[in-house]
Amino acid sequence: MVYLVGAGPGDPGLLTLRGKALLEEADVVIYDYLINPVLLNFVQEGAQKIYVGKKGGSRDAVHQTKVNRLMIESAATGKCVVRLKGGDPFIFGRGGEEAEALAAAGIPFEIVPGVTAAIGVPTYAGIPLTHRDVASTVSFITGHEDPTHAESHLRWAALTEGADTLVFLMGMGNLAGIVGQLLHHGKDPDTPIALVQWGTYPSQRTLVSRLKSVLDDASAAKIKPPVVMVVGKVVLLRDQMNWYESKPLFGKRIVVTRSLEQGPQFGHQLQQLGASVIYMPTIQIRPPRDWTPFDAAIAWVERYRAILFTSVNGVRAVRERMAYLKYDLRQMKGVALCAIGPQTATAIEAWGLQVDLIPTVYTAEGFLHALMKMGIADKRFLLLRAKEARDVLPKGIQDAGGTIDVIAVYEAVRPDLSTTLKEMGDVDMVTFASASTLRNFVEMEGALQWLNPPAQARRIACIGPITAAAAEAAGLHVDVVPKEYTITALTQAIADYFSNAG
Repeated sequence: MVYLVGAGPGDPGLLTLRGKALLEEADVVIYDYLINPVLLNFVQEGAQKIYVGKKGGSRDAVHQTKVNRLMIESAATGKCVVRLKGGDPFIFGRGGEEAEALAAAGIPFEIVPGVTAAIGVPTYAGIPLTHRDVASTVSFITGHEDPTHAESHLRWAALTEGADTLVFLMGMGNLAGIVGQLLHHGKDPDTPIALVQWGTYPSQRTLVSRLKSVLDDASAAKIKPPVVMVVGKVVLLRDQMNWYESKPLFGKRIVVTRSLEQGPQFGHQLQQLGASVIYMPTIQIRPPRDWTPFDAAIAWVERYRAILFTSVNGVRAVRERMAYLKYDLRQMKGVALCAIGPQTATAIEAWGLQVDLIPTVYTAEGFLHALMKMGIADKRFLLLRAKEARDVLPKGIQDAGGTIDVIAVYEAVRPDLSTTLKEMGDVDMVTFASASTLRNFVEMEGALQWLNPPAQARRIACIGPITAAAAEAAGLHVDVVPKEYTITALTQAIADYFSNAG
């Protein structure tokens, strides 16, 4: 079976639910140049990924024949094949030709529509293709016709007079020809035109001009493919409707150093505000080498006044271990559950348990202060944390007359980094959600020089004062520390920083 799936114009959020489900089931994925690589994360481990991207200068006939053969041969062996195509398969995507080839070979297929760039890209540029007061008709036009045709199949006179809005795809290489034809067939030289480069991506750029001046303007702005062109009065509505490029972090490239498990949660919040996120996890969460201390402690859990969790990682590790042990949670009745902050508390509550204490200041010092109010003297506590951590809580509880068992339920180690500093290119900010992510980062070869280039230091955001102190101890200047030490507050503080910076 072959599925011709439209991937949308670039933003992974525009992939359909049907498309996502098929990617998760596919044995083979054959994908194009304009596919956002993030979509390949949905593909199951072990599936074959075949890149068939084609840029300008390729021989269309030979290339398309090869793609057709790949689909047919893969499906003939009984595999589930997804042909992942940019935009929509049937809107200038050659999906019709591929479906014909499959039908001729007797291969069953299904077409999964996608958001075509002809609609998605102008929308992200704040340009409605129709508007009751401005435009009632719209035409989608290829800017790159079949080179084997001796003459153009486009009826330029009808296009110029017949549609209020014209949308050209794949036409940047022929911009001079398109503008020339429109002007030759009577289009007003003052007609607005927009060129949208890399539409729906955080790197999106939009040039608004007029037909009479767009060639010079595009050259000066160095606009290059991929570009969607919109011609018509609707372009002027962009001034009021430019929602995407107005996001507070639009165009900012921000590095997230959290673990692979937690990084996407932070990255998603940044992306919602328009940022382009670069994931570079400098910390990896691993289970402890020996679970014996934890197993023994939890077997006699009723002796503890409270169990203390200092991170989401700790909650996750304990939950997985208890599931493995088939532990009866009713044995924890009467033992208070305490979380260092709201995100850790949310992780506990997702387990179906109630949190009894959250400090107002989300640090070990704040946690200790809150426990003092609960009462520490002559009571026993169980602290479940990382193998390496500060001793503020254990020492504070002991000094207050309490007893505490400290058990490591996970290790935070530095992973083998696949992304090098050179590969990341220019970035606007590097974020650190813990002191360990900061320390692991600066221990990389050349990291301090990269953070402090000769011209200007890269901006740094830290989740709280402990992480900021670790950065300053390494000789770095910290630009952003939120008042509340959570990922949500850090995201908002970063947005405020760039908004205030102009």
